[in-house]
Amino acid sequence: MSSSDIGENTRIWQYCVVLDGAKIGKNCNLCAHTLVEGGVIVGDNVTLKSGVYLWEGTLIEDNVFIGPNATFTNDLMPRSRVRPEKFKGITIKFGASIGANATLLPGISIGRMAMVGAGAVVTKDVPDFAVVVGNPAKIIRYIG
Repeated sequence: MSSSDIGENTRIWQYCVVLDGAKIGKNCNLCAHTLVEGGVIVGDNVTLKSGVYLWEGTLIEDNVFIGPNATFTNDLMPRSRVRPEKFKGITIKFGASIGANATLLPGISIGRMAMVGAGAVVTKDVPDFAVVVGNPAKIIRYIG
């Protein structure tokens, strides 16, 4: 990884791993114990709280908040020592917030300004401005 792949005024705290090929925008905050794999793109003004791991294929747009220990996945059929031809990344769109301990399944998209409640298990796309909670996550309202 080169410093040119990390935007100006981004803070990366202790015990973080950012792998070669990752791109991180400006004014981000990567808290302790986070991991960003190669092939991940993180926009500007993003907060990754502690315990967040972003796997290959993940796209995080600008102004996104990801709460502590939110779990991202990228393999629909994980098996030890068997890699898919291509990983199914997760896309988090502009201004969305992901609550603590939420789990997001591979290939989904979280819409603009949407909110995922703490502990939710997101199994399908979340529309713009929706608030989802539960297991599986369901829309409870829209942000006006």
